[in-house]
Amino acid sequence: MTSSKPSKLPKKQEALFREVLTLLEKNKVPLAVSGAFALREHTGICRDTKDLDIFLPGEEISRALTCLVADGFECEIFDPVWLAKAHRYGYYVDLITGMSNAVIVVEPSWIERAQPCTLLGVNTRLLAAEELIASKLFVTRRERFDGADVAHVIYATGGKLDWDRILQHVGEHWEILLWSLLLFHYVYPTHANYVPRSLWRDLIGRLTESVACPAPGQEFRGSLIDPCMFAIDIKEWGLEDVLARLRAQRQAIIEVAPEVPCARAAD
Repeated sequence: MTSSKPSKLPKKQEALFREVLTLLEKNKVPLAVSGAFALREHTGICRDTKDLDIFLPGEEISRALTCLVADGFECEIFDPVWLAKAHRYGYYVDLITGMSNAVIVVEPSWIERAQPCTLLGVNTRLLAAEELIASKLFVTRRERFDGADVAHVIYATGGKLDWDRILQHVGEHWEILLWSLLLFHYVYPTHANYVPRSLWRDLIGRLTESVACPAPGQEFRGSLIDPCMFAIDIKEWGLEDVLARLRAQRQAIIEVAPEVPCARAAD
């Protein structure tokens, strides 16, 4: 249930989050806090959180984990494509370098654009609204769908966003942005103007052209939406697994600390 009523973190959890942020900031690891904390800042929506989401470029993962291991945290590479975890007392910090499907990747510019903030008494940075939207566009699985979060960010900001920046993030996957904008329009029909008319014209024009003149040889992309719901397309119908290809490319460039164990990668 969405609410503006903040919940209080358990003391041990709050202390752990504060310790991690202090440690990483002290060691000048480039980061931006996302997740429930960023959603609250940009929309006013409060959400219970079991973990702290920290976004950072893939090349910074090794340094971040080295600092955390040295401080006594248990760490593991949960998925070398996008996710490492540090934990203590049953509380977790997620170190995130992109989306699990490897389409959208955290770049240094994400950290440069993050807004300074004081979180739990620590001077740090919070993910900008544009990057928060980008991070949620492909969270489209059956068991979790972040379309409402995207709609809430657009509504709460009055659409005062750098839309060119968002377009840059989605690139050739512009349909996924149009999908989210159509949901926003359906939910908030009187606020269609929060999305610039030029953007509506651009994306709807692209769609019209694509439907009228489908380009031959376009790849099947269902696995980027949900590899479980679209498994039959690949395993039985013989369509290409673009998800596996993109993840393989991404995994090859993420640096990890050799002293940190690897957990079984998420499916």
